[in-house]
Amino acid sequence: MSNRVLCREASHAGSWYTASGPQLSAQLEGWLSQVQSTKRPARAIIAPHAGYTYCGSCAAHAYKQVDPSITRRIFILGPSHHVPLSRCALSSVDIYRTPLYDLRIDQKVYAELWKTGMFERMSLQTDEDEHSIEMHLPYTAKAMESHKDEFTIVPVLVGALSETKEQEFGKLFSKYLADPCNLFVVSSDFCHWGQRFRYSYYDESQGEIYRSIEHLDKMGMSIIEQLDPVSFSNYLKKYHNTICGRHPIGVLLNAITELQKNGMNMSFSFLDYAQSGQCRNWQDSSVSYAAGALMVH
Repeated sequence: MSNRVLCREASHAGSWYTASGPQLSAQLEGWLSQVQSTKRPARAIIAPHAGYTYCGSCAAHAYKQVDPSITRRIFILGPSHHVPLSRCALSSVDIYRTPLYDLRIDQKVYAELWKTGMFERMSLQTDEDEHSIEMHLPYTAKAMESHKDEFTIVPVLVGALSETKEQEFGKLFSKYLADPCNLFVVSSDFCHWGQRFRYSYYDESQGEIYRSIEHLDKMGMSIIEQLDPVSFSNYLKKYHNTICGRHPIGVLLNAITELQKNGMNMSFSFLDYAQSGQCRNWQDSSVSYAAGALMVH
């Protein structure tokens, strides 16, 4: 075994967000300072993964609910945008770099996950090409900065899972979700609307196109708040809403269902919703963002 520490570079720094540590820190601080912590401590959050100029202020609503004094391990579940993947994959590195400070992968948990035989290994290339996990790293670093040497991360790339696989992975992760020292970050944007996304659902009864998109997204969000994976699957089959993190969300909902069977009482609330722009005609396009938090009672 080599003792060389392998690092994933912050490959999207300088394009999707600023590469300057002090500047990035101040920017995140600014968004977080605008927001209330009404759902602390969150056991899980759903937050977007677009460039920070688009979704930074929305994501703050989720990250504000993180309690750094109890969180010791952060699972980050992000969808795969570039490689076909039918299962989930784990990173092959030890350290994820951010402009703020380096984040350490929890090799003890990784060893437990590898042992299940349910995971593939992502190449460094796949790891660095993918933005769905990376966009959560600076926010994670910022939210945890008061305890920066006291926590690890568990990045998981989630493939295009069948409903059965979502159940299996949900069951596997449920024992980690049960631990108050763990936080789950579920990476997802909501509706990608317009010709460039090949999605143009429009319910005219809602008025302008952007109102129809909001209505469609909020229908999905309220189903997520009901914590019912089957209803969420049915919603996706019916409307085909382009929620890119639908599989990570499905895994989370199945993990929650598993814990509810064992008598754990939880609630999920969305705290913010935004769109990158307001679509009014067929030439327009937009991406929606939502931020929410799971609390255990």
